[in-house]
Amino acid sequence: RWVRQHRTGGSSVLLLLLPLLWPCRVRPAGADNASQAYYTALINVTVLSPERGGPTLLRIDRGRYGQDSPKVEVKGLLVAPVPINGVADRLGCDPRTRFQVPPNTKQWIALLQRGNCTFREKILRAASHNATAVVIYNNISSEEPVTMTHQGTGDIVAVMITESKVKEILNYLEKNISVLMAIAVGSRVPPKNFSRGSLVFVSISFIVLMIISSAWLIFYFIQKIRYTSARDRNQRRLGDAAKKAIGKLTTRTVKKGDKETDPDFDHCAVCIESYKQNDVVRILPCKHVFHKACVDPWLSEHCTCPMCKLNILKALGIVPNVPCTDNVAFDMERLTRGQPASRRSALGDFANDSSLSLEPLRTSGMSQLPQDGELTPRSGEINIAVTKEWFIIASFGLLSALTLCYMIIKATASLNANE
Repeated sequence: RWVRQHRTGGSSVLLLLLPLLWPCRVRPAGADNASQAYYTALINVTVLSPERGGPTLLRIDRGRYGQDSPKVEVKGLLVAPVPINGVADRLGCDPRTRFQVPPNTKQWIALLQRGNCTFREKILRAASHNATAVVIYNNISSEEPVTMTHQGTGDIVAVMITESKVKEILNYLEKNISVLMAIAVGSRVPPKNFSRGSLVFVSISFIVLMIISSAWLIFYFIQKIRYTSARDRNQRRLGDAAKKAIGKLTTRTVKKGDKETDPDFDHCAVCIESYKQNDVVRILPCKHVFHKACVDPWLSEHCTCPMCKLNILKALGIVPNVPCTDNVAFDMERLTRGQPASRRSALGDFANDSSLSLEPLRTSGMSQLPQDGELTPRSGEINIAVTKEWFIIASFGLLSALTLCYMIIKATASLNANE
């Protein structure tokens, strides 16, 4: 019965874990705001290169409008920050950042690289130089653009693009070749099936599961301690019963002319020595004879005849139909637990009575007690019981790892969206 409770408890914990596995799925870095809709930006770049004899059109992959950016079309001359003290300034985070804008240019677009400071700082720095829009490109070529958050930047258009073809554009700008950029509003991408409440849901579920699992673990270990105590108590009881039974067995001293001194008589099965005059022997109910000093320790531990395995407790009527082996304590626990109160008292009270009687125990229905094979637990059940606590501990570890994974990814994505 206890093993079935273990199996049921472990299955319940596994079922509680399953709803939490889906929210904690791995998401790419920077993919924050997936729960919100965003607008794509269609970007065309025109290079006015005299060497090529006319305008050259470069197409850039789709970008994303910032979350706080106006979703409007914009055109203008593309301008990158000028070097500071001979060092190229791509980030636009330095207070000394400057843009070299040709005179009489009404609309121009600042081109900045992601990193080192927040999107908001980059956009405000470009806006302080009267930029019409700001285009921020990713600092890693393999990363997709994210939906930038930049509250408090006003009406300036902010768009993020990938690093694709940016190096080619920067080469033209370094050669003082004019580059025009046109940004058009693309399609609206609906939000994914992910809400801000998922983090709260995971946290609450984790706390609830932790409370349930902790209660289950406490209950499990309490039951285990109770079982261990009952087993030790039954071992002590049976040990006391065996000692008292040994005291009631017949003993006598071998005298000259007794049959035990006959050379053809069986030797002591414990020490494999013949009986000599003045040896003290113990006679068991099965009529087998042994040296008292040899058989008493054996009976205290096994309470069976070394030769025919007769159960001396059963033979003396102390505990009928109970196997007297090394696991007798476990069998006694299972035997008494499944019997009515009257039968349990008949089986268990003998060890509590200081004046233990070895008369045959006449309790009705004793023939219906389980047989030896029924009292021995199956090895599969024992293995399940032993490993159950490790399964619960592993479940705790898995749940903690999944929750921590979700929170780290969420925090990292939020940080990336503000850089």
